[in-house]
Amino acid sequence: MTHSSALAPNDRPEQSATADGTPRASSPPGRLPALLARRPALAVDVRVRAALAALTLFAAARIVGAGVLALVARAADKHPLALLGHSWDSVWYLAIAADGYGRTLHYRPWLTNSDLAFFPLYPGLVRAAGAVLPVSGGTAALLVSWLATAVAACGVYAVGARLHGRAVGTALVVLWGLLPHSIVLTMAYTEPVLAAFAAWSLYAVLSGRWLWAGALAACAGLSRPNGFAVAAAVLLTAAYEAARRRGKVTHRLWTGAALAPLGWGGYVLWVGHLKGDLLGGYFTVQRGWGSRFDFGAGSLDFARQVLLHGGRAVFPLAMLLVALAVLLFALLIADRAPLPLVAYCGVLLVVALGGSGYFECKPRFLLPAFPLLLPPARALVRTARARPWHAVLVVGALAGLSFGYGAYLVVLNHTPL
Repeated sequence: MTHSSALAPNDRPEQSATADGTPRASSPPGRLPALLARRPALAVDVRVRAALAALTLFAAARIVGAGVLALVARAADKHPLALLGHSWDSVWYLAIAADGYGRTLHYRPWLTNSDLAFFPLYPGLVRAAGAVLPVSGGTAALLVSWLATAVAACGVYAVGARLHGRAVGTALVVLWGLLPHSIVLTMAYTEPVLAAFAAWSLYAVLSGRWLWAGALAACAGLSRPNGFAVAAAVLLTAAYEAARRRGKVTHRLWTGAALAPLGWGGYVLWVGHLKGDLLGGYFTVQRGWGSRFDFGAGSLDFARQVLLHGGRAVFPLAMLLVALAVLLFALLIADRAPLPLVAYCGVLLVVALGGSGYFECKPRFLLPAFPLLLPPARALVRTARARPWHAVLVVGALAGLSFGYGAYLVVLNHTPL
């Protein structure tokens, strides 16, 4: 496994040559200083244009996906923006943004839904956006999600481009935008916020910017319960670096590692304080939602029930998507991916598979695990160079699945997203 701070090889400059392969004569001495001065600017311009092209493709994919959802919603006599901004968990986030914490719904003695299960960063951002902009809470929530999605897409591209070049960065962000559950990236949900902080924290680790890595990991931990996966990646990588260098590391590494778990840990301890059980209070709240870590017993029971008795279409598809994620994780390890990416995806998978609750939500929980797409992104680039039309067909098929399934999940499906 490559160590985390290793830099990806830069693009090698091509040797200047004539058409028959002989070296081209060097530039006149008078022009050389001007050419040397222009080369950094030209390199930056190429990188910026490549990034903009990748992000344009990602934006096009998500805009078309939202357009398909709008058409299906209109056909079903539903309002598209209402679906995007007021579906399932979005209602809880909007209530927290408007009135703060304190809402609890009692269904049965063992089923009590408290809004303390939802982490505070996203509703806090929604509240701030609503205070600054003359828009409703739902619109503010969507604007925050869309901005976070754009920031996340930039980070996903940056990670892919740093490790394997600009073509793989482009393929990575396009594949991420075409996942079956990528419709969530245009909804009032927290996955875009987690993905944004996670992508840039991982990029900071890969480039050795430990203070940024820790601070961004702390923000990721404030966004979602599984956001501590980012802190785990930072901590494990910091420990590996310290061991590899025999403790001879800068204070920035230790400071970044210390910052990383503060967001997640701080909120869990705050909820525990409110509940009178400092370490276990938050997990008691989660159990009220029927969610607990049972080492995969609930997931296995769900799979058995679906295989024996069937169920809604989303159930077998959720099983297939989770199984595919496990396979991609194995490929990521076989590809000798950097430690922070493996640690981050590994923790997300452990949380998703080891926790009970709504199994159909688990593909959404894995949406921020974008490094899992690095092996198929590299394969797509190789295919595009050898057989361009094959790559076009693959991307087209993925787009059709993403747009159709996303519209179905939000408009027609009646199980939690």
